[in-house]
Amino acid sequence: MPNVVIGVDPHKRSATIEVIDPRERVLGKGRFGTDHDGYKAMLAAGRKHGERIWAVEGCNGIGRHVAQRLVADGETVVDVPTKLSARARVFATGQGRKTDPVDAHSVAVAALRTAGLRQVQADDTTVALRLLVDRRDQLGRTRTEVVSRLHHLLLELIPGGAKKFLSAQQARALLNTVRPRDLVGKTRRWLASELIHELVTIDKKIKLANAELTDLVASTGSTLQELTGIGPSGAARLIGDIGDIARFASRGHFASWNGTAPIDASSGDQNRHRLSRAGNRRINRALHIMAVVQLRRDTEGRRYYRRKLADGKTPMEAMRALKRRLSDIVYKRMVADAKRIETGPGGHMGATLQSSAADLNPMIDTSEKSLPGPAETHHRTDLAAAS
Repeated sequence: MPNVVIGVDPHKRSATIEVIDPRERVLGKGRFGTDHDGYKAMLAAGRKHGERIWAVEGCNGIGRHVAQRLVADGETVVDVPTKLSARARVFATGQGRKTDPVDAHSVAVAALRTAGLRQVQADDTTVALRLLVDRRDQLGRTRTEVVSRLHHLLLELIPGGAKKFLSAQQARALLNTVRPRDLVGKTRRWLASELIHELVTIDKKIKLANAELTDLVASTGSTLQELTGIGPSGAARLIGDIGDIARFASRGHFASWNGTAPIDASSGDQNRHRLSRAGNRRINRALHIMAVVQLRRDTEGRRYYRRKLADGKTPMEAMRALKRRLSDIVYKRMVADAKRIETGPGGHMGATLQSSAADLNPMIDTSEKSLPGPAETHHRTDLAAAS
């Protein structure tokens, strides 16, 4: 156990710290700026104490910039999830008042009382993947917005408008068929032409982003793209957000973390489970896209889905069961990749047992049960065979 724990409540331009010993006695506190001089003063205040651990709240969010600077300076930093510090604040004296000094104290107490907090490591390949896939997702949303506006203009220019899935070339061909003579029509045509030009530019950026993601995913040695329904963006999202797969003790923990594990909602003689809306929604979305692609093709996933429908499940329940099974498949594949690569304790390039993984502590407050059926062992063809 360290001699002191330094709780840090980070903000964009300031950070409030409190230093406590193992008996929770306050040894020091202060508020510092996050500019060069303020950070150096905070670091000097912390280094006055011997064996120390910096406990930073939200190291994957607002606390990332402070945590990474501390790690770069050789300090030991642990990530305190916001939920843990909030609980410590609620159960402390002071009627749950929320101020920066109180938050810093709650962070320090939570770090002192909680075992197994993730140790923050310097940014590695997983961070680069997250940055690139976030950029790719942003481009996708921008493209959808541009196409939607283009559809609206084409509907005013062409009777019936254009088809749902529209490329820039198809839109330009349609636009060339109309020659309005009134001012409003000419304005609409000019705006549509501008949107088509934007669409061409966005498509080029998306193509380049996909190539960059493909190369970076390949450099990690991952085989996730061999699974049906996982492309460069999906693989990058899985690797970037999950980081070190070894931090999940089982496939049940992984399913609980990504929100595909059902939540026990039984009462009395009624035994039922409901949809979990917790967990990492980005990973949940990647698994949903994987499930949709599996249903569109002749895969074991589609056959599994149909078996669930035959068992009396609704289409939505069958989809949830399929996503739960696919979560197990992804977990199994990432564990196998980690064992095969063997470049570090966690398996992924640059990973460690305290890898810089995205999102909160995997011990998330949802059911870890492998119910319903998708997580049970079946003597059937593995869904991975559909890849």
